[in-house]
Amino acid sequence: MTKLTHRLAGVLETLARALRRHSRDDGKVLILGGVRSGKSHHAERLASRHPHLTYLAPGLPPSADDPEWAARVAAHRARRPSTWKTIETTDLATVLRTATHPLLIDCLGTWIARVLDEVGAWDQRKGWERRLDDRLEDFLAAWAQADVPVIAVSNEVGSGVVPATVSGRVFRDVLGALNNRVSAVSDRTVLVVAGRMLDLP
Repeated sequence: MTKLTHRLAGVLETLARALRRHSRDDGKVLILGGVRSGKSHHAERLASRHPHLTYLAPGLPPSADDPEWAARVAAHRARRPSTWKTIETTDLATVLRTATHPLLIDCLGTWIARVLDEVGAWDQRKGWERRLDDRLEDFLAAWAQADVPVIAVSNEVGSGVVPATVSGRVFRDVLGALNNRVSAVSDRTVLVVAGRMLDLP
């Protein structure tokens, strides 16, 4: 009887873990990782259980001036199921607030790079810090209030060398701080290292 009880308890605990994971995946998930870590693949695999999903692409659109970037964008597009809708925008907050289907944002790093450009950070235009704070606070409020499942991919930028340029350090610091705040209001945070997913407690 004791062995049967222990076995049943083990099965129930496994089921409970699976149910907890499932409910967390239906909330807000942040997936972090370095360059070519496999973070986008894992995010797409996690999102694939949603037949209808909106894919938010906040990075620069492809251009003939940058064939390498255009090839990256094409590879990402080719992987997406035909039932997914793609929106290319930097206005993530509005999409989060109006979404009626699950969302996948890939990625916050490319979004931050564009936002820094839009607010005038690169050429140090007067008031850029305030404009940046407004954009980040708007996004964070929308993320916290989103009532559809949402997955965001972001670059883990805290493990590399200190950037040699001011712009590089600004990007690293802003994105690192954003990752912290997004993680704090997410149901699940995952770190992808060498293609392996690690759940962060």
